[in-house]
Amino acid sequence: MTADTHRFPVITIDGPSGAGKGTVCLKLAKALGYQLLDSGALYRIVGLHAYQAGLLTNAEGVVLSQLDESKLVELTQSLNIEFVPSNDNNKGDSNVHIVVNGHRVDKLIRNETVGGYASQIAVLPAVRKALLALQQRMATQSGLVADGRDMGTVVFPNADVKVFLTASADARAKRRVEQLKNANQSADYEQILASIVARDERDENREASPSKPAADALVLDSSKLDVETVYTKIKQYCEQQGICF
Repeated sequence: MTADTHRFPVITIDGPSGAGKGTVCLKLAKALGYQLLDSGALYRIVGLHAYQAGLLTNAEGVVLSQLDESKLVELTQSLNIEFVPSNDNNKGDSNVHIVVNGHRVDKLIRNETVGGYASQIAVLPAVRKALLALQQRMATQSGLVADGRDMGTVVFPNADVKVFLTASADARAKRRVEQLKNANQSADYEQILASIVARDERDENREASPSKPAADALVLDSSKLDVETVYTKIKQYCEQQGICF
């Protein structure tokens, strides 16, 4: 399968972390009965396992300037990744269980540190290529809602619906602080804001697949919108593009 073809309908929602993509994608996938792809989680998974394997730091814990792409690709190809919808209503539990090589990792990867690992390996073309085929194969199995940075520009350029969901760095930092507090975790607004700004800089200016809207994407700023308003706007746009709910 190439990046230009898919058998089932595909909806791509790109944009920076904290813009609300995950919540909206999950609501769309449930409403349509589509499969969910969280590409950001893929990079977090690889980043976490790369760190655990000692591929992101040296023995003293200092980040290496030159990463071993061949070893990172080998590690990536060894991972069996599944997104399993959850019906759990437990407080703090994830709506989607992410299972890697038989072990749940959704709680392990949702923090700023692992987000930094993900951003480090996401700039590497060889790693991105190793994950590309996996993502494209998902669209041959059922309708798909794909959440990421380059879903509409690189992975599914012929997607049926493309949305670029963004928000200010300040709004996204405040949302992250609220999420962490709700999970009874410590949250430093200034530290989180600095991390978001630095990650945006890397993601928007990287040579391989920089984060940007597709030319034919609906661009929506969620800074001052609640989840239901964002969902309604995107649902209406999907319907305009021929997606039946």
